[in-house]
Amino acid sequence: MENREIDHLITSVLQWILNVVLIALAVILSVALIKETYQFFTDLFLSGNASYDHLLEGILVFFLYFEFIALIIKYFQAHYHFPLRYFVYIGVTAIVRLIVVVHDQPQSILYYSISILVLVGALYIANTKLLKRE
Repeated sequence: MENREIDHLITSVLQWILNVVLIALAVILSVALIKETYQFFTDLFLSGNASYDHLLEGILVFFLYFEFIALIIKYFQAHYHFPLRYFVYIGVTAIVRLIVVVHDQPQSILYYSISILVLVGALYIANTKLLKRE
């Protein structure tokens, strides 16, 4: 076998393994999303004692699952490429969730807010014509 054939075989096997693992992860995330949705509606309608912070945290966790599943879908639609903007969306959602859950120290909230601003700035820069792929 030539070096090119060996390289192609190795990359094909690794790509296949990655795809199988990502599909398994998507199934696990989908099950977790369904469980989170059930828990959210149970807390909202049946429990009656759910706090505003707890419900908001549940919504944000729901969106985190949703965004990870959307990221995996986009990976396959974009021919095995993870779009950068989805990672930024996930990061912003995770930081917002962190602000909602841990909001007892104003200095921490300021740092988290600056982190969101940096992520949004990075998203803007990544979407400019200078950095877009042709």
